[in-house]
Amino acid sequence: MATYVFGHTSPDSDSIVGAISLSYLKNQLGEECIPTRQGEISAETEFILNKFGGTLPELKTSVAGENVYLIDFSDKAQAPKDIMEATILGIVDHHKLGDLTTDTPLECWIRPIGCSNTVVKEMYDHYNIEIPKDIAGMMMLAILSDTVIFKSPTCTKVDTKAVKELAKICGIEEYKELAMEMFIAKSAVKGATARNLNTRDYKEFDMNGTKVGINQLEMVDITALDDRIEDLFEDMQKLKEESGLHTILVLLTDIMIEGSKLLVISDDPSKIEAAFNTKLENSQAWLPGVLSRKKQVIPFVQPQF
Repeated sequence: MATYVFGHTSPDSDSIVGAISLSYLKNQLGEECIPTRQGEISAETEFILNKFGGTLPELKTSVAGENVYLIDFSDKAQAPKDIMEATILGIVDHHKLGDLTTDTPLECWIRPIGCSNTVVKEMYDHYNIEIPKDIAGMMMLAILSDTVIFKSPTCTKVDTKAVKELAKICGIEEYKELAMEMFIAKSAVKGATARNLNTRDYKEFDMNGTKVGINQLEMVDITALDDRIEDLFEDMQKLKEESGLHTILVLLTDIMIEGSKLLVISDDPSKIEAAFNTKLENSQAWLPGVLSRKKQVIPFVQPQF
């Protein structure tokens, strides 16, 4: 019986590449694993797959009765709706421990570092499994994406070490330059719908019984969206109603000037103002230095609920 490996809904590059890299490792260890995804990939992930000849994981949104490994998440809200009918064999992640529970013991590799693929790299090292050149390249870019080319406060020495070692394996010397090409591809907004922009890296969280959605768009220049702000707000309101959210936040993160424009639709905006010790103007605020949803947003928003 094959085991399916996948990341969170609205998958980012870490989730997609992680499904590929973890599946390969498990197959080398004698477990039949298939990389899958819960949703459509981003332009950034497409760039990574094309650069290193990666195969797009198959789409799979129902896992009842299946054996699964989860990568890059452990929150029920980010899993298939029938996740509790599956057998979770393991979790590989770099976020806070979520609310998923299991009936049987499981393998867990959860580390407070910048990227799930860094954790996978440690697993390869632990089992002394050689990483193929193409997978090493994809893992390298996934780490550079999640750590915002080492600028994110989530980045650790473990992440930078992993990138350097993976770069040697895949034969890329100027990996930061390649990462900038990746972020330029990620920043493309021409022709994108407001819903596409609002859900490119969207996650829902159960914050003490309250549903909160948070999306993050990382770009080399967020002024490209200046004339789309009202469109984004209109769609945020629709998404809030469709998903039964108390609050939806969209972070427009500028990786060059290192900060985020925060867009807020909430039943109680004062909670968000308190979280960031700021005052919203037209439901917006500038958050200097904020690059990480995981470390600089969620830990401050969750206690408000």
